[in-house]
Amino acid sequence: MKQEKLHPEGAPPPSAPYTPVIKVGDTVWTSGQAPFGADGQIHGDDVTAQTELVFDNLEAVLTAAGAKLSDVVKVTAHLQDLHGDFDAYNAVYARRFGDHRPCRTTVGSTLGGFLVEIDCVAVVGSGA
Repeated sequence: MKQEKLHPEGAPPPSAPYTPVIKVGDTVWTSGQAPFGADGQIHGDDVTAQTELVFDNLEAVLTAAGAKLSDVVKVTAHLQDLHGDFDAYNAVYARRFGDHRPCRTTVGSTLGGFLVEIDCVAVVGSGA
């Protein structure tokens, strides 16, 4: 199977040499999505607002690959302040995924001027 490299319209443009989403068969991998708007600028003053935008960006790249949040099987999240921001991040995460509970890893990271970055793996059509 060949890799299908996607650059979704409406998603923030890559600021480095990477592909936002790659699909092979029914499996989808996203690059880390940060709180960048379509203008390429960071938006949101706190981790709640930034996490909401990151989920919007994740949904955009997943949609471009024919997937949705309920198809996500694995999430990796990076928080600038793991201890201080986890609860606020987790509240958005729980609301956006609803009853769906993919596998997850959340780590503290030094990030480039933003508070949260999330990537995921999805299998198209596997969710509810």
